[in-house]
Amino acid sequence: MKVGIYGQYYKEESIPFIQELLQELATHNITVYIEENFYDLIQSLNRPKIKYETFSRHSDLDNSFTMLLSVGGDGTFLRAITYVRDLDIPILGINIGRLGFLANVEKTAIKKAILGIKNRAYKTVERTLLQVKTKPQIKALLDIDIALNEVTIVRKNTTAMITLETFLDKEFLAKYWADGLIFSTPTGSTGYSLSCGGPVIAPSAKNFVITPIAPHNLNVRPLIISDETKINIQLIGREKEALISLDSRITTIPKNTQIFISKAPFTIKTILLEEQSFLKTLRKKLLWGEDIRN
Repeated sequence: MKVGIYGQYYKEESIPFIQELLQELATHNITVYIEENFYDLIQSLNRPKIKYETFSRHSDLDNSFTMLLSVGGDGTFLRAITYVRDLDIPILGINIGRLGFLANVEKTAIKKAILGIKNRAYKTVERTLLQVKTKPQIKALLDIDIALNEVTIVRKNTTAMITLETFLDKEFLAKYWADGLIFSTPTGSTGYSLSCGGPVIAPSAKNFVITPIAPHNLNVRPLIISDETKINIQLIGREKEALISLDSRITTIPKNTQIFISKAPFTIKTILLEEQSFLKTLRKKLLWGEDIRN
């Protein structure tokens, strides 16, 4: 069995958990490759006795990897998908961050999680991605044009609203006067979209949701659409540019840029260990249905 490990940073109090993770993987004779920058950080803080192989880019990985372990919070997990992309390598998130909705293995359960991996006591869940194309092309989106959570278009360097003309399958939907628009997958429905009043969507649902951010139109609400829908947006109005983010990756789009959003041609596989489920995570992390009468 061969796994990759990706992380961005961690606090000093997390050192024992990183050490435990590496020790458990070694105990079960699991071959480990660590992302280069994260390995440098581990070496500077932990000084592990074992020397590990490293990877630094998408092309360094292949289908010989059983899975990728994302060590951090949900932000780290979203970064991890840029290494996996279309390689069909499942991702397991180990939470040493805060909420940890995607990174659903708590740091206190590392030993149990690695044993489950070794015994293959887990299932994979396929998650839909969004893909973005623009006209004219924006260079920053040429290499990584996918998002697992959401694609968001928001105002830049202004307190004024932006106007976003939106079409679904070439049919006009609306001009949104707002701070921006969120185009979310079911995975991202528990993130930014939820904070702006969007619905929670189960990962298996074949839908996207369009959620306006602080709209000035009182008669617009979040809209659930089929994930086969082709979305076209254009920034119009007085503002010369706006920001577009794909999960946490942000770049500028000039006025009159055509933005095309659709379902990506591949999915990301996430790992659920035994006794884990979306509904259990919903109750635990978001306190779904929490009531003193229960």
